[in-house]
Amino acid sequence: MEQFEHACMIRGDGGRTIRAILDQICNKWTLLIVATLDQGTVRFTELQQQIPGISQRMLTLTLRNLERDGLVARTVHAEVPPRVEYNLTGMGQSLLPPALALAGWAMEHVPHIEASRAAYGSRTG
Repeated sequence: MEQFEHACMIRGDGGRTIRAILDQICNKWTLLIVATLDQGTVRFTELQQQIPGISQRMLTLTLRNLERDGLVARTVHAEVPPRVEYNLTGMGQSLLPPALALAGWAMEHVPHIEASRAAYGSRTG
């Protein structure tokens, strides 16, 4: 159990801080936005086009949260119409390796997870 102590640190607030950060980072839209921004600076409309299924409202909310948390930088250009661009900060870029590792794990285990779900469904169905 000692090897997992670092994963159980509470940090004096009952774990609320770490849970809030993980809730934001593990959000499906966050990971898709971060992966899309890995290609460089992207305009809002391009982001929306490159992320299937995301609404304008959800993209706006997620980008605001990412900017608030320091993972994304937002640049507004004084033009008509205004041009807004987003890119990953250094901290945002540091999220890519663990996010890609988690996505790789998920892809590797899809057949096993689907088989387990099917077996569970037939037992409880």
